[in-house]
Amino acid sequence: MIRARLRFHVASATLLLFGYPALAFPQSSAQSSRFPAPEKLTYLVEWRLINAGTATVQLARDSASKGWTFNVHIESAGLVSRLYRVVDTYKVSTSDRFCLSNSVLDAQEGKKHTTTKLSVDSARKRVAFEERDLIRNTTEKKELDIAPCTYEIVGALAAFRTLSLEPGGSTVFPITDGKKFAHARLTAESKEKLSVEGKSYSTTRYEAFLFDNVLYKRRGRLLMWISDDADHLPVQFRLLMGFPIGTVTISLQKQER
Repeated sequence: MIRARLRFHVASATLLLFGYPALAFPQSSAQSSRFPAPEKLTYLVEWRLINAGTATVQLARDSASKGWTFNVHIESAGLVSRLYRVVDTYKVSTSDRFCLSNSVLDAQEGKKHTTTKLSVDSARKRVAFEERDLIRNTTEKKELDIAPCTYEIVGALAAFRTLSLEPGGSTVFPITDGKKFAHARLTAESKEKLSVEGKSYSTTRYEAFLFDNVLYKRRGRLLMWISDDADHLPVQFRLLMGFPIGTVTISLQKQER
């Protein structure tokens, strides 16, 4: 449940994003950006106004590949944890432009425990998907054709953070979850003031079109609020889903560098 909302990005998310093929992204403004840089972002996850857990996204330089590494940890809390415990650990390695190289997700969700691996073969322009069910001892494998620079959800989010779209503007980016490849559209909707954890932000609200059989079959909407300063911080995400999930809000608690 939480995994479906955040694995967009945050999960997170949980969603935000950076440097790519010119056909996929418009040029960013001349504004000096402090991103990308190593950082750790901590988020509070709320489900129907109930504390559902936390998500952390840590970005670090990979000195060996000269690319980036993301470490994402999602853990349920309180009532949600009693109903459906979630402990997800997700590691992603990317190029310097956040294009996917490989990823590993260890997901403990309710009575399920799976590991999912993605590995990109750049020469063949293909991604290999392998998911192991550690409870049933089964394995699913497949391969997909992808674009030369393709993102998974967290890398796409990081890539987008280097762009500046004015309301009414839009862009697309190639994205995969290993089972499906899509060119997902993202639009800038409006400028909004947002107060999160007692701090005020000037933000732009975006909508990412990942649901309704784009990347995920489930019907829903994903809204994102990105700060207009040089950090382009993903301040808040909101997933508007149908029954039984409803609304999930993911709000920034802390940025560490």
